[in-house]
Amino acid sequence: MKKTIAILFFCSFLFQLVAQEIRIASYNIRLKTNVDTGNLWDDRKNALCNLIQFHEFEIFGIQEGFMEQIKDMQEHLIDYSYIGVGRDDGAEKGEHSAIFYNNKRFKMLKSGTFWLSDKDTERPNKGWDAALPRICTWGIFQDKKNGKKFIFMNTHFDHIGKVARRESAKQILAKAKEFARDLPLILTGDFNVDEKDDAYLTLAESGLVQDAYTLAKLKYAPNSTFNGWGKSLRASGRIDHIFITKPFKVLKYGILTDTYMNKFPSDHFPILSVLKW
Repeated sequence: MKKTIAILFFCSFLFQLVAQEIRIASYNIRLKTNVDTGNLWDDRKNALCNLIQFHEFEIFGIQEGFMEQIKDMQEHLIDYSYIGVGRDDGAEKGEHSAIFYNNKRFKMLKSGTFWLSDKDTERPNKGWDAALPRICTWGIFQDKKNGKKFIFMNTHFDHIGKVARRESAKQILAKAKEFARDLPLILTGDFNVDEKDDAYLTLAESGLVQDAYTLAKLKYAPNSTFNGWGKSLRASGRIDHIFITKPFKVLKYGILTDTYMNKFPSDHFPILSVLKW
């Protein structure tokens, strides 16, 4: 009898450990365009969604997702819901910085999108020296396994504006405090900068968030996160990042280099991090 109780207790303990883990990711899925001859969205969308399912992303941010692509993903990812709007009109037009989440694991409590701008954060516009309108989508979620809440934010920084990238980093940190002052934060995105840039350092050295890569006990980062369909692949270099706050701990971090038929599902590799509460 005592042996049976001990086994049950041990199994319960292991379950609790697993229940405290969250698999989060960031994935620039590459917009749908006819210039990608030989690797169009319709060719690669199933491989991309299968990758997400195989690696068991539980909550993740995407970049360069347009409405048609998001609908395709939602059709394939049957256990997932998403939040987010298009940056061009605040509805469906333009790039979304959408957040997908497994609705069996998480409950979305509140959400929104703001424009990264020094002019107006509530309506479509370009901020600072940005070449394009840029947005950040956020949601407050509750983990159904343990009842804990957190805020998840996802973004895509401008590829041209240096001032815009730095100021966007500051603005996101300020907004996180405004929306959920006491909640832990997960921030994902294509930041269009590596670890030496001012915008990255604004976040990494803020004292508020930390790079999941630097905290990870186990790292798998065999190459750069941007691959340019293989033409821009480098031995190292990360422009896609995951930032977290306490009490999350990072168990592992990986740049997932999966391919299909010797092709890339996107011109970026997804990054995955396993967190523990």
